[in-house]
Amino acid sequence: MTTPAPQPAAAAPLSEAEDKQWAGFAHLGGILGFLPSLIIWLIFKDRGPKTNVEAKEALNFQITVAIAQVAVFIINAILTAVTLGFWGLIAWILPLAVYVISLIWSIIGFQKVNAGGSYRYPIAIRFIK
Repeated sequence: MTTPAPQPAAAAPLSEAEDKQWAGFAHLGGILGFLPSLIIWLIFKDRGPKTNVEAKEALNFQITVAIAQVAVFIINAILTAVTLGFWGLIAWILPLAVYVISLIWSIIGFQKVNAGGSYRYPIAIRFIK
């Protein structure tokens, strides 16, 4: 006889402190890009309501930042070609500006969530509802 494979146990819900902690880490992970927010959301979305909301918010913002970086790359390539390379001397400013804004807003999000609140980014396309 064959016995059915055992079903994996459901993951335990996060405590309130853990929920707040992972929600904050989802925002702070934006310093490294969208992967930390994505991983935190995929792992903890069903285990903590605050983590679900905040990780989704952080992930939406980081996807928006990634799209902005690609757009800036394309704009820089076109402007560098049109100006015969002169734009290339200052082309580094736009990607740096996008990164600095992302860095600042990610840290602000982390601080707000750590203080017990919630954070909504000023600019973010809501890809994940």
